[in-house]
Amino acid sequence: MIQFALRSLKIFFRDKSAVFFSLLAVFIIIGLYVLFLGDMVSVGEMSSDETRFLMDSWIMGGLLAVTSMTTTMGAFGIMVDDQHKKLIKDFNSSPIKRSEIVGGYLLSTFSIGIIITLIALILGQGYIVFAGGEILNLSQLARVCGVLILSVLASSSMVALLVSFFKSNNAFSAASTVIGTLIGFLTGIYVPIGVLPASVQTAIKLFPISHAAALFRQIYTEVSVIKAFEGAPAQVINDFNIELGIVFKAGEKIMEPIHHILVLVATTVVFFGISVYRFNIKKD
Repeated sequence: MIQFALRSLKIFFRDKSAVFFSLLAVFIIIGLYVLFLGDMVSVGEMSSDETRFLMDSWIMGGLLAVTSMTTTMGAFGIMVDDQHKKLIKDFNSSPIKRSEIVGGYLLSTFSIGIIITLIALILGQGYIVFAGGEILNLSQLARVCGVLILSVLASSSMVALLVSFFKSNNAFSAASTVIGTLIGFLTGIYVPIGVLPASVQTAIKLFPISHAAALFRQIYTEVSVIKAFEGAPAQVINDFNIELGIVFKAGEKIMEPIHHILVLVATTVVFFGISVYRFNIKKD
């Protein structure tokens, strides 16, 4: 399984275009934020360096959640390509167990997701510092890495189930395009969650990766929200956090971090189990 995973890793990182397009969402979101979104969400009574630091932190937190999904989509392209070229039949006829083949694909996808998302983390931190903000401290960085692992696991499991229904590159590419377009809305990057209709907010909260985005944002904005809202009433800060999707409300209660973690863990277990079952019964 390890050797099979290493094969997929070599194929992915040997293809420079695959690596570039895995990071394309990062560049697009940062570009849109710099050109349009930053001004849109920063207008109002607050207009200071602290506010800019807050919004930079907010967007970069959401960016990590998006990257964890888009990179795993790109990584699973190797499996779809193998199926399209009928290579999977050669693998299945070899002494390698089918479970090891599936495990190799999943392990390589998880590894690729971790590596690319870490690159996005570094790029995001570089942008925040360049814009005059502060870098995450060691405690925050450790928690971000923990959430990053959960986010990539959940994303990998979800995408694995989706991929199990595709055999052609064209169908997979179309699905990747649709998901890549929607993911920015589902994580509240392009439009703040609080300004959307209640039904849309509910749909977003049902999307597991949006919970990863909330966790990332809570960690990223720990310092910046205090600086930006210094002296402001607690209710003002609470309303801001809800509108920007930094925290989620379930009914009248604010969801705690453990609730978001449980959503991601449950998503990983359920989707991973169904995906493995699908691959085991799938006829190539």
